[in-house]
Amino acid sequence: MARKHIPMTIAYDFDGTLADGNMQEHQFLPDINMKPKEFWAEVKKLTKEHQADEVLVYMNLMLRKAAAAHAPVRREDFEARGKTISLFEGVEGWFDRITEYARQKGVRLEHVLVSSGNAEIFAGTPIAPKFAHVYASKFMFDENGVAVWPALAVNYTTKTQYLFRINKGAHDLSDNGAVNKYVLKKDRPVPFENMIFIGDGSTDIPCFRLVKEQGGLSIAVYKPRAKGAQGKAEGYSEDGRVHCVAPAIYSEGGDLDRIVKAQIDAVAARASVETLFAKEAK
Repeated sequence: MARKHIPMTIAYDFDGTLADGNMQEHQFLPDINMKPKEFWAEVKKLTKEHQADEVLVYMNLMLRKAAAAHAPVRREDFEARGKTISLFEGVEGWFDRITEYARQKGVRLEHVLVSSGNAEIFAGTPIAPKFAHVYASKFMFDENGVAVWPALAVNYTTKTQYLFRINKGAHDLSDNGAVNKYVLKKDRPVPFENMIFIGDGSTDIPCFRLVKEQGGLSIAVYKPRAKGAQGKAEGYSEDGRVHCVAPAIYSEGGDLDRIVKAQIDAVAARASVETLFAKEAK
């Protein structure tokens, strides 16, 4: 074995990747008496009208609509809404099982969220404790614990920043210097070759491309049995943006399970070969 513990990370989108739809649609929008189509249409309208960042717009609109509907927006209120989210098949048991598989191969695997959704809602899901780091849009809270303003907006282009943070181990979001600092490839905690990115949609394209071009594995998943979903995902493969596609089924023995395990095997084998070559060169 090359090293006792080979570092590896799987980074995930959330909406449409680990759960169906957008996380706000499960409980938050019902709480403010809005239909998803109505809410997102207003977001699009305001984004275009003000030439604004769509994530900042939706977060601001959440707070304004909640105030109008007298819906509470404390941290614990968002977390409670996260408990209502129905995850895709096999997701809840996925993290422990895949982490243990990796451990048996000598790989230290971490799971990281990179999402434009709300960190506070995600915190209420049963899988939140399985993640080493959560990079998602989040609110600022006042002295009474009430959300008052967007604190962090993670959009489709800024998502790639967090992959570099994983790569360099620069997890303090207040430290912009660390993520931009030049670090030799051999000194980076998680090489891109040891990274997997799993996403589902167009907002994941920059991450798909970055991980794929840097030697990692990019996987597009799609909602099982949803009309047109597989074809959309396969389009990312045909365009060269991902290595492969699979239904968003995380159960043991499924396509995604076999793909990820094969990549873990490849990471472990590559590390062993590199160590062997290093010994031969001495």
